[in-house]
Amino acid sequence: MAMSKIIDVISQLRKLQGQFPKREQRVADFVLTNLERAPRLTQNEIAEAADVSVATVNRFCQTLGCDGFRDFNIKLAQSVAVSLQYLGGPSRTESESDQLVRQVFGALVDTLNLARFQLDGEILQQAVSVLANAERISFIGVGGGSANVAREGANRFFRFGIPTDAHADGYYQRMLASTLSEGDVIFAISASGQPVELLDSVAIARQYGAKSISLTKIGTALAKSTDVSIELDIPEDQDIYKPSASRLVFIAIIDVLAAGTARKRTKPVREYMRRIRTSLTSISSDTGPKPIGD
Repeated sequence: MAMSKIIDVISQLRKLQGQFPKREQRVADFVLTNLERAPRLTQNEIAEAADVSVATVNRFCQTLGCDGFRDFNIKLAQSVAVSLQYLGGPSRTESESDQLVRQVFGALVDTLNLARFQLDGEILQQAVSVLANAERISFIGVGGGSANVAREGANRFFRFGIPTDAHADGYYQRMLASTLSEGDVIFAISASGQPVELLDSVAIARQYGAKSISLTKIGTALAKSTDVSIELDIPEDQDIYKPSASRLVFIAIIDVLAAGTARKRTKPVREYMRRIRTSLTSISSDTGPKPIGD
């Protein structure tokens, strides 16, 4: 019964309805009636909700044609992210603004969940290690989304006492890359992984001994050109009017790297955070916990 190279999990679930073994059918029924919720659940949570064992959930995934729960979860999240807009419209009582909030927030949650299961913990640790030991970090990106993520990277990492900058101009990036050397890091961000400006800048920086990290699409030229590559396969929404959720996913990953870096540089980071917060006391009398400088 198991299939190979399953792309549309929802269609496959419907096709095999009634053909699963009894306990696996419980899992199938639960997933189909909870399409928006299921991609965000762990294997244990699905097993508990369907009143079956974890082993049954794993067998269900294999029967469906997936290589296990992780593979099933990624494919389901991809299928749901694209398909929900076609599986029914808004309720008659839902206002246009409510519909927009549901659509944008729902797509963001689904995309974040999809990215979460694609991230490789070992690769993230490698990136954190490189960043934590950096003497200087240059974030680069071109275009609206990637350039803004690069600026957010600089906004996060300067707080740790690491000289950090971000640039979106390709000509400037090349010149900047030529000033980097051993101990420095160039961090290239691109949803497509193809911009020549980034490829050239990474090559120039590596030529002079700088480490390189990329945040990009799986298997792209940029991913192959860097020392550490954080790779994702995020489908874009078919709604051309809605902002891309991948931009916010990239920012979330920058936050993950920033948190990891801060924990590796605990003592200096605490001091720099203290200084920053102290410098702002004359502007705000609120001394309680709050974002630093945001």
